Amino acid sequence: MDGTENGGPATGDGGMDETQPMEPVSDGSGGAAAGGAAGGGAASGGGGSSLNWLWWVIGILVVAGVVYWISQSGSTTSTTGTTQAQASTTTQAQSSTTAAPSTTAPVESTTTAAAEPLKFGMILVGPRDDHGWSQAHFEAGEYVESELGAEMIVADKINVADSPDYGVAQAVDDMVADGAQLVFATSDDMKDGILEAAAAHPDVPMIWSSGDSAWADGNAYQANLTNLGNVMGRMEYGKMIAGCAAALQTQTGSIGYLGPLINDETRRLASSAFLGANYCYNSVRTETPADLKFAVNWIGFWFNIPGVTLDPDTVTNDFYDGGADVVISGIDTPNAITIAGSRFAADEQVWAIPYDYRGACDQAPAACLGVPYFNWGPSYKDIASSVADGSFTAQFQWIGPDWAYFNDPAYSMIGFEMGQGLSAESQGALSQFIAGLGDGSINLFTGPLNYQDGSAFLGDGEVATDQQIWYLPQLLEGMEGASSAP
Repeated sequence: MDGTENGGPATGDGGMDETQPMEPVSDGSGGAAAGGAAGGGAASGGGGSSLNWLWWVIGILVVAGVVYWISQSGSTTSTTGTTQAQASTTTQAQSSTTAAPSTTAPVESTTTAAAEPLKFGMILVGPRDDHGWSQAHFEAGEYVESELGAEMIVADKINVADSPDYGVAQAVDDMVADGAQLVFATSDDMKDGILEAAAAHPDVPMIWSSGDSAWADGNAYQANLTNLGNVMGRMEYGKMIAGCAAALQTQTGSIGYLGPLINDETRRLASSAFLGANYCYNSVRTETPADLKFAVNWIGFWFNIPGVTLDPDTVTNDFYDGGADVVISGIDTPNAITIAGSRFAADEQVWAIPYDYRGACDQAPAACLGVPYFNWGPSYKDIASSVADGSFTAQFQWIGPDWAYFNDPAYSMIGFEMGQGLSAESQGALSQFIAGLGDGSINLFTGPLNYQDGSAFLGDGEVATDQQIWYLPQLLEGMEGASSAP
C-alpha cells in the first residue's frame, strides 16, 4: 500500500512522491543521511554511535538489495522476451523450411522443362525453302520453336521422286527414336505412311495436316488411331479471293488455273477460285458470266517431277499463249509467278496469283495480283502446347480465317496478301468482297449450282454442308478441265 492511499506521509512531508526513495542509488552520501534520518528515533533514544553505524549499514544493504532485485527482474523479462522471439523465429524458420519442398518442386519442374524442351518432328513433302507449301509449314515449325522454346527435327523432300526408299513411316521411326514427342506429316500424299506410323507409335501424338482421319463425320474416320489428329485451313476462302482478284484484273476475260494432282482437296479449291471469279466478274464488273473463260490444267503432282509430271513452266506459258492473262496457281511452288514476272518484264500484260506462302509475291512483285496463304503457326503452337501440358486429344480441325484479325500472323489461319499488280480500284473492290465473305453476306457455296457434267450439286438457295464441300466429286459447271485423273 502506498502513501497516497492513506493520506499520511505524502501529505505530511510536503508533496514527496513514491519515486523519491530510489534516489539513494545514485548518491551514496545521500543514502547515509537518509539512513540516519530513518533511524533518528532509535539514535536519540539509544544515544550511541554504533547504532547509527549499524543503521547506516542496514540501509546500504536494503538499497543494494532493492537495486539487485529490480535489475534481475528486468533481466529475466528481457531474456524471456528474447527467448520468445527466438522461439518465434525458429518456428518461422522451421515453417519456411517445411514449406520449401513444395516451393522447390515446381521450380524443379520448370527447370526440367527448360532443360528438356518439347521435341517435335516436321515431315515436308518438298524442300523447306520452296517459297510455297513446304516452306509455310517449315516456318510454322520455327514459330513453335520461338514461342515455346521447343526443338524441331526436319525431314524434307519426303516424296516418291526425291526419296523413293525412305518414306513417312521410316521418317517417323527415326524422329521418335531421336526423342520426338510430336510429329507433323504435312501432305495429303502422306496418308498411308502416317496411318502406319500412328499405329506403330500409339503413345506419340501425330498430326496429318490436310487429312480427315480424325473426322467422325468424314469418309475416312480412323476411330482406333486416338493419337492422330488433323489440321487444315479453309483455303476455299483464300481461293475465292484469288478468283475475284483475277476476274477484277483480267482484260481478256480468260483465266488459267495451274493445278497439281486431282483429288477432293484440289477439286474443291479450284472450284472455289472459279466461284470467286464468276461472282466478281458478274456482280462487281457486271459482265456476263458466260463470257468468262476459266480453264484448269493438272500437272500430276504437287510440284514438278521431271519425267513424271507436266512441266508447270510449260503449262503456264501455254495458258498465256492461249489468251489467258491471269494464271492462278494451285501447286506448291511459285512457277506461275516466276513465268509471269519474266513475261511482264518483257512488256506483256500478264499476271499471276501464287499460292501457299505469304512471301510468294516477292518472286515478281509487279506481276503479282496477290497470294492466298496458309498461316500454320498458331494452330501448330496450340497443338504443341497441348502435348507439352498433357492435354492433347486427336481432333479434326478445319480452320477458317479469323476475319477480325485477317492477315494477322498471330491469329488467322488463312490470309490474302494483295500484290502490286492489282490496281488501287481493284484492291478496293476486293476488300469489299473479303468483307462480304467475313460477315456472311456472300456465301458462294449456295445453290443453284451444278457439277461439271450438268447434274445437280445444290438446289436453289441450298447451302453446301462441310461434307459436300470437302468431298467435292467433280469440278463445277462452267469450268474447263478434267474432274478426275485418266
